[in-house]
Amino acid sequence: MTLSYCTNVHPAEDLAGILAQLDDYAEPVRRRLGADRLGVGLWLAADVAAGLAEDAEARARLAAELRARGLEVHTLNAFPYGGFHQEVVKHAVYRPRWTERSRLKYTMDCATVLADLLPDGADHGSISTLPLGWRQPWSIADEMLALGAVDELTLGLRELHRRIGRPIRLAVEPEPGCVLDTVADAVDWLSGRVDPAYIGLCLDTCHLAVSFADPTETVAAVKAAGLDVVKVQASAALQVDRPQSRATKAALAHFDEPRYLHQVRELGPDQQVRAVDDLPQAASELPGLGPWRVHFHVPLHAQPVAPLRSTTWVLREAVTALRHGQEFRPHLEVETYTWSVLPRAGTGRATTQTTETTPRSDAELVDGIAAELTWATENLITDVEEV
Repeated sequence: MTLSYCTNVHPAEDLAGILAQLDDYAEPVRRRLGADRLGVGLWLAADVAAGLAEDAEARARLAAELRARGLEVHTLNAFPYGGFHQEVVKHAVYRPRWTERSRLKYTMDCATVLADLLPDGADHGSISTLPLGWRQPWSIADEMLALGAVDELTLGLRELHRRIGRPIRLAVEPEPGCVLDTVADAVDWLSGRVDPAYIGLCLDTCHLAVSFADPTETVAAVKAAGLDVVKVQASAALQVDRPQSRATKAALAHFDEPRYLHQVRELGPDQQVRAVDDLPQAASELPGLGPWRVHFHVPLHAQPVAPLRSTTWVLREAVTALRHGQEFRPHLEVETYTWSVLPRAGTGRATTQTTETTPRSDAELVDGIAAELTWATENLITDVEEV
């Protein structure tokens, strides 16, 4: 599997800023790892993607800048459209939906850009996208608009494949609270309705863990439906086993921050999964009789202090299942975009054992990203290949 880290952790939303983040973070991470080449899963805000899609010379210059820094791009993250580091993001990240022409254009722009950034040895590219939109409002008319947009995108991807000789594939990323809340929802919606040569799934393993789905069974269900997991976003959620305890409430309070949505799911004694849309609602709206999982991407290498746990075992099981159960090899992208909103060191809010507090400098963020990639190599690449 090709390993990258997702640059949506960085706030740049213009081309100059993107080049600066390559200098400040990506190339230093590569050097820290002692690697000749480093994969970066680029996030391009919509305006940047549109400008690059219209300018072949600009795409060529960006490709050259990446090569000069020893960086490779196999995948793009086209889930956030823009404004991903505003003070409050929350539900805005799910707009525009797949019912809107702007979402289709943005995604096709990203495909055009990626086609010129792929390294010579790559046999395909991938683009992850949102699971249609937030679940409300959603109508039959919305359903038909979204399906029509995906069909139109497929035509564009087929033509791009014909032109460049290798496919760019869309990876639909289920997320709690969205129209396609779980992988099972996405499989039901995609199966028999899309061309699996161009449309598949992005398995975000934080989202998978929050849904309490079994990783091995999930991968088998995707395969049985005739679909591929095109991309894995290697990520981990928070888990608490005794949500009613005072210590648990105090620990979770440190992760209740205003920028991103942190959906919570509880697995009850009856094996039913109960849901709230954000962490502040959990204490009053969930019974607290079973474990909670929280949609908060925590660094892969960092183990939270009890009573918190990280769901990295879900990630490992999913990658192992893909290794043994799917012939197609998905792109693997470390996606911890939450470094800037982690509990701060030295304030009484640090609740983990290593470097998973908010970085105090660029160098600390480089250290953290490098540590995550080292963990991913040792636990998802090397270990799995030896099984």
